[in-house]
Amino acid sequence: MLYLHQSVRAPSDAPRQFLVVEPGTGLYEFAGLMVKQELAREEWPVVAWAVLSGTANSLKSGEYQIEPHESPARILGKVSRGDIYQHKITLLEGWSYQDLTGKLRQQTKLSQQLTSLTPGQFRENLSLMANSPEGLFFPDTYFFVMGESDLDLLDRAARKMEQNLKEVWALRASDITLDTPYQALILASIIQKEAMRSSEMPRISAVFHNRLKRKMRLQADPTVIYGLGDSLKGPLKRSHLKQDTPYNTYTRAGLTPGPISMPGRAALEASVRPLTTQELYFVARGDGTHQFSNTLKEHNAAVRQFRN
Repeated sequence: MLYLHQSVRAPSDAPRQFLVVEPGTGLYEFAGLMVKQELAREEWPVVAWAVLSGTANSLKSGEYQIEPHESPARILGKVSRGDIYQHKITLLEGWSYQDLTGKLRQQTKLSQQLTSLTPGQFRENLSLMANSPEGLFFPDTYFFVMGESDLDLLDRAARKMEQNLKEVWALRASDITLDTPYQALILASIIQKEAMRSSEMPRISAVFHNRLKRKMRLQADPTVIYGLGDSLKGPLKRSHLKQDTPYNTYTRAGLTPGPISMPGRAALEASVRPLTTQELYFVARGDGTHQFSNTLKEHNAAVRQFRN
């Protein structure tokens, strides 16, 4: 008994690694796996300790991170409790759907299901609010376990965006120029791409609302960039502003047909609660902030100052 206790309590010489317990793995198979990965010296102490400790019939499948020098007894406890390793992925504010799916494809521990679905099947599986998936997923850090699918993760992100948008829409100002939560999402996605600092988002939102009220075009560079897609090579030029696409807010009035990015909570709130200003223009100063102007004359002077 003393030898058994010493065997299962002695730390292994193995480095940090992952132990994958497949569904249906029996006790003896588990003990063999421990020996194979050098987490235990012999199989019989693992089996005996599992029986004596009452964990023999409670081994849970999954992926476990084993720390350096963990003992067989501690590993058994971890597997019997189901302390499955949680991978994480961070979806960033301002990402496009293309950015998002590219990041998901890099996650080797996620089951890749998106590529096997048609656009219609994708929308049906996730019960999406719009035909295009752009902007419908909330940027945040998400945790997942090995074998979970990219579709499962996107479903959680879509539900989180729906919840945040619902909460924000309930807080909207009474005089905003938006009719639906989806329009708020569209505007928030533009604000997200325009603002370098969240503190400026309500002010940028005010400019867009003021322009919408006056039937002025939004003239937002990020919408032009989005509309041009992969055809845009290098920096945005004045000639690009004249290339008409459904997303070019220099050539077309009103909001874009859909979002152009994944907006975060601050951008969502700014879209429905803009500052009260008379400003109609803004230009980047080059330090992450913007110069705002009420008139075109003031704006042109600001452009000459900061663009030159």
